[in-house]
Amino acid sequence: MGQTLCVCSRGSLTIDNKRYYFIQKLDEGGFSYVDLLEGVQDGRFYALKRILCHDREARQEAQTEMEMHQLFSHPNILGLTAHTFVDRNGKSEKGSLWSVLEKLRDKGSSMPERRILHIVHGICTGLKTIHERGYAHRDLKPTNVLLDEDDRPLLMDLGSMNKARIEVRGSREAMTVQDWAAQRCTISYRAPELFNVESHCVIDARTDIWSLGCVVYSMMFLEGPFDMVFQKGDSVALAVQNSVLIPQPCRYTEGLQNLLSSMMVSNPQERPAVGWVLDQVQDLRTRSPNTHTNMV
Repeated sequence: MGQTLCVCSRGSLTIDNKRYYFIQKLDEGGFSYVDLLEGVQDGRFYALKRILCHDREARQEAQTEMEMHQLFSHPNILGLTAHTFVDRNGKSEKGSLWSVLEKLRDKGSSMPERRILHIVHGICTGLKTIHERGYAHRDLKPTNVLLDEDDRPLLMDLGSMNKARIEVRGSREAMTVQDWAAQRCTISYRAPELFNVESHCVIDARTDIWSLGCVVYSMMFLEGPFDMVFQKGDSVALAVQNSVLIPQPCRYTEGLQNLLSSMMVSNPQERPAVGWVLDQVQDLRTRSPNTHTNMV
């Protein structure tokens, strides 16, 4: 019998004894669904994640994701309030960053630079905490970033998180890491070093910096740098080996463009650590044009 893991966040919650209003669907994957709920009694918002577990291995992966959420108590990482396993037949947050980008694209609008920097600052703060604990997110993308009523980003979906430093010794270990990445790291946001893992190398937290660059690109241009490559059926593995070109003319400052370029470097050894990115974002925030942050 399949199982469902319910992961709910923000505020007190008793799954069996409290009622919730369904607000909207936030995300849907192959075997998981994320919904935005509102507690009937307390009026608080909750992210409810349901994972269909078809075997013991899938159940263990769901358990691991729950344990990863329990590791962190940070304002920019989605916290775990409660969880449960149930039989399969037993039955104002704005949503994800991606849903915000979709609305902007539908309106023919764009995201102001100050808003981009505000969101990136929060993402970096959450990532920095994860990295300092010796982990890497490994699947950072717009659908895995929730935004609350103050536009504060919350990192979610920690199911692909693992130890930041992976030492690869030999071709067999390299293939194991590469196969794992193919299953757990979204292709259009996956770092180049995870497509063709070298036989003797070290994979580290800078895979997240590449993904962060893709997220920043998506906020600037309302689509990821490799989304169209993937949709056309072309090779993302080849595309990520080339320099990422910033479409011109570009409405954003040279400072933000340079920050994006610094993260989108194919060689992981030339990519900065998240602390450096955070410092650059803070500096850009002090120099950014004083425009209002338009909410969607």
